[in-house]
Amino acid sequence: MVAPARSLPRIALAVTVTASLLVQPVAAAAQEVPGEFLIRDTEIEDILRADATPLFKAAGLDASHIQIVIVGSRPDDINAAAAPGAMMVNTALILQTKNPNELQGVMAHEVGHLAGGHSARSGDMTRAGMVPFILTMGLGILAAVAKAGDAAAGLMGSAQYFSALGMIGYSREQEGRADQAGATILEKAGLSGRGLAEFFNNFRYQEVFSQYRRYKYFIDHPLSSDRIDSLQARVAAQPHFNQVDTPEQLALHEVMKAKLEGFLEPQVAIVKFSETDRSYPARYARAIAYYQMKEPDKALRIIDPLLQEQPNNPYLYELKGQILFEYGRAKEAEAPQRKSVELKPEAPLLHINLAQTLVALDDKAKVAEGIIELKKAIAVESDNADAWRVLAEAYDKEHEDGLARLATAEYQFAIGDLKQARVFAMRARDRLDRNSPEWRRATDIVLVSKPSRDDLKDLASEGSISRNQVN
Repeated sequence: MVAPARSLPRIALAVTVTASLLVQPVAAAAQEVPGEFLIRDTEIEDILRADATPLFKAAGLDASHIQIVIVGSRPDDINAAAAPGAMMVNTALILQTKNPNELQGVMAHEVGHLAGGHSARSGDMTRAGMVPFILTMGLGILAAVAKAGDAAAGLMGSAQYFSALGMIGYSREQEGRADQAGATILEKAGLSGRGLAEFFNNFRYQEVFSQYRRYKYFIDHPLSSDRIDSLQARVAAQPHFNQVDTPEQLALHEVMKAKLEGFLEPQVAIVKFSETDRSYPARYARAIAYYQMKEPDKALRIIDPLLQEQPNNPYLYELKGQILFEYGRAKEAEAPQRKSVELKPEAPLLHINLAQTLVALDDKAKVAEGIIELKKAIAVESDNADAWRVLAEAYDKEHEDGLARLATAEYQFAIGDLKQARVFAMRARDRLDRNSPEWRRATDIVLVSKPSRDDLKDLASEGSISRNQVN
């Protein structure tokens, strides 16, 4: 986790840092939906991606072009939604599913909406930068780190996401079509449709509740007994109806739920996952819960034996490193964070996590290495706000004023503060070699950040743009 405060090991929940679920909602001013926040976590994202990829492929969709956005939510805020290029899943929905097949069933229904091109109520859900912008917001599992000003500022830009999520809604006709499409997609993927029918059946009586008592998912996705009965009949007749989840899939599902519970409801998790429960998910959840409850030593006493049992688990090293870093033990955090990157080098959030620690050590060689790690992350997630923020700090320590200002401009641009992005990009241009790639990038940021007339005049006078563009 790269976040300055707590983060799931970058469940790091994120939105902040790759390592920890932020456990507190960000201030209301920073978001459209009270109690919700965005989450980034490499482990959970990988599990969800593994569940969803066969569904995307079965529907003829390019999985690499669809982002899965995790929304931290209240326990009673069950919801999921789909929009062009994105599928959003609330943590409450994940925790409500009993097994991977139920979660895949709900996902298949949403993929049915995507494949069917069902429009959002607003008719405008295709805004090009929405998904990448959202996914950049934090390194870890939470959407903003507790009391972390930079992370909170980052969330300010997520209002667009929450607004979009609020607009998604489908007609009863489209719901029926998505049911049938979902059943077809599951069958084509070689999966049972049982979970889809059972999940809906669990909430059969939502329709009789008043609007304010219904779960959000069933407000946007109207449910009826006829729909459920029709769906049950359809999936029961399919060849793969009796297909079951593998032991590996079931284990990963339980790990994902335990991790979320440990981060989001640590007090509840400590009771639910008692000391007598020696299963891996239970011990994992307790370690995370103690970490969230500011008892790092208790958390580490659980994590170390787990690492002895699973010496190649990158997420345990990530968690250990995050705890050590957040509790002022950066030198000790370096080793486990290095190990997490070594075990999972393709994960940008882990590189950011390591880089944050290296930059914090105030060692010239470590700072230089941290810059390399950040560039690796940015190569994969070019709009990751946290990566740019830490990179600005690193360049500042190296007295690279122009690059530090450019990184700050990139950070401000990523969080949606175009005014500050423009200001820092203009300052960067003053300190960068003219016509260098960095100088041109700073110029590009100015041009797409609502430049003032004076800015445009300056650019025209130096020949960066034509004088006609000023008018």
